[in-house]
Amino acid sequence: MRQQRIVVGVDGSPASVDALRWAIGQAGMQGAVVEALIAWQHPVATGWTVPIEAYEDLPGIARKILDDSVTEATDRDAAVEIKARVQEGGAAACLLEAAHGAELLVVGSRGHGGFAGALLGSVGQHCVQHAPCPVVVVRHRND
Repeated sequence: MRQQRIVVGVDGSPASVDALRWAIGQAGMQGAVVEALIAWQHPVATGWTVPIEAYEDLPGIARKILDDSVTEATDRDAAVEIKARVQEGGAAACLLEAAHGAELLVVGSRGHGGFAGALLGSVGQHCVQHAPCPVVVVRHRND
């Protein structure tokens, strides 16, 4: 028997921590495992170059953000297994790939980028339109 999975995108934003908290609660009700995923990639800019050394520990920074978010979202008494994963690549592409075979993909309403007044960020919008499973968008309480 295949274990149910709930994939949740994490970027350290308050909305993504709320999404992770929601996914943990849902996983507890379903008996599912939570796969918390953070994606990273080297920044690309036109017209100027930043030395690669300035970004050499992006995976480590991503791991710290993910670990801190899991700690913030997790109740000490929760009996839900959380698999924290750091992956290189664009956030939307990594989440869509991870969502194959999952019961749910959970994202926050907005991450760190974009317009403050937007109801849904670009990663969430892309996931809603292209995910291979149902998507839950968790709105941050201050949105």
